[in-house]
Amino acid sequence: MQASTSVGSPTTLATPDKSGRRTLLAFDFGTQKIGVAVGQELTQSSSALPLLRSRDERPDWEGITQLMESWQPDALVVGIPLNMDGSENEMTRRAKRFANRLAGRYHLPVYSADERLTTREAARDCYDPKNRRGRKRKGHMEVDSVAAQIILETFYSQPA
Repeated sequence: MQASTSVGSPTTLATPDKSGRRTLLAFDFGTQKIGVAVGQELTQSSSALPLLRSRDERPDWEGITQLMESWQPDALVVGIPLNMDGSENEMTRRAKRFANRLAGRYHLPVYSADERLTTREAARDCYDPKNRRGRKRKGHMEVDSVAAQIILETFYSQPA
């Protein structure tokens, strides 16, 4: 993926900054709720944050601004939902529009990441009593933020 003020192709791999010391916020965009996670490139750590509610299918920009002020991220990562065959759908277009609006509002690099099956994996992590990833079990309302955490972990795993 390319760092820019617009979202690149969701099938292109995101490349972390060479310094590797950035704070990142990741978003799992939805029309009713937006999952959020924060992470540090240096340690490749990530944590799910409380999710944000969308109002009338519009992002909670006030809540996002509060996250920006609290975490002071250096870059953002937005999960881009694709069909299993890699084709785009209406949610793909909405997530890309959200990513472009983030870039325009906050003037930060925005990376897009393929988010196929992250919500399914997050739900399994949240409800699996064996919890194979070592994440704390979370309630249903936090699945989207765990999905954002998985999106961020995927971003870290991309080759530099």
